Amino acid sequence: MTLTAPSPYRVDAAGYYGTFGGAYVPEMLYPNVEELRDNYLRIIEDPGFQREFTQLLTDYVGRPTPLFLAERLSEHIGTTIYLKREDLCHTGAHKINNTIGQILVAKRLGKRRIVAETGAGQHGVATATVCALMGLECIVYMGAVDIERQRPNVDRMRMLGAQVVPARSGSQTLKDATNEAMRHWISNPTDTHYIIGSVVGPHPYPDMVSRFQSVISAEIIRQLLHQTGRATPDFVLACVGGGSNAAGAFYHYLDEPSVRLIAAEAAGQGIDTGHSAATTALGKPGILHGASTILMQTEDGQVTEPYSISAGLDYPGIGPQHAQLFATGRAEFLSITDKAALDAAFQLSRLEGIIPALETAHALACLPLIGAKKDDVVVVCLSGRGDKDLATYTKHLEEYS
Repeated sequence: MTLTAPSPYRVDAAGYYGTFGGAYVPEMLYPNVEELRDNYLRIIEDPGFQREFTQLLTDYVGRPTPLFLAERLSEHIGTTIYLKREDLCHTGAHKINNTIGQILVAKRLGKRRIVAETGAGQHGVATATVCALMGLECIVYMGAVDIERQRPNVDRMRMLGAQVVPARSGSQTLKDATNEAMRHWISNPTDTHYIIGSVVGPHPYPDMVSRFQSVISAEIIRQLLHQTGRATPDFVLACVGGGSNAAGAFYHYLDEPSVRLIAAEAAGQGIDTGHSAATTALGKPGILHGASTILMQTEDGQVTEPYSISAGLDYPGIGPQHAQLFATGRAEFLSITDKAALDAAFQLSRLEGIIPALETAHALACLPLIGAKKDDVVVVCLSGRGDKDLATYTKHLEEYS
């Protein structure tokens, strides 16, 4: 994992990515954020922390995850496609890379309780898992709508000993769960650590989470070199809600301009339908959950309710690093509809025997759109498995029979 790497695309000393980032938090929350900001680099750069983090990633999470050459999908699309199998991590998604890191940080800060938010439930399960592993109390806020559409993950969290609290405000999805988790943290400032699941929130969260997820691109470099003799692909594709799996997949390629970085956003029922979560297509700069970024909002600055078939992408903003990648043109952002994502999910399932998470399906749907040639090397971050989305897939089985 690269810990210090000067780059126009990484955070500066003040916590900004260009004009995006920073820490816009209530006064009551400032000591919590300042404590984390003052200590996170010292903690994660400590050799003892690195040994424990690496050992848990290896022996508990199951890393390195495979880099799989998807031959039938490659033949169908007409290019060379590798899948980075984060769905094979313990708990079924990349989220645990970050929760392992943050629970170790929390313990070194002397925290006894963990609060978290979750959308699709993958981050909630990963947080409940590491809390059980470390013996810490765990409270997870989840939108009431998401609780209904991601029931298996809710049951997993409860089985792991976590308290799942429904967020019933707004659209009752990820945005509202994040609001409730932040309120809880404000009310419990001394003994509680907030494990944010994506590269969003006040500094230092976006930088800390991207560092923990950077293990994804670090492994891609080694594995691609071993399999193809080259360390740099032509394309790296990942879905973006907040954007943690994309941040990890892009991390070590940010300063390699020959690698095209492709981010897939959820266009929902269509960008212009009023039922979308395509932030860069519909948003503008503003403040969301403690950071300056790009978010969907009305003309008077009220946050627009997002929509996506995928609970993990149902978020009205993106992380500040992704906002900078979009503003500078370093990454290309594509808008993918629910229908295109479903098409891609069923296609991968039947060509490669891998059922992807609905979030990941948005990245897969970009494959026909990027103009990759036959000999180009394309890496797709397969961020999670589709078991949790089976109820949604079942509703559409007849369409694909």
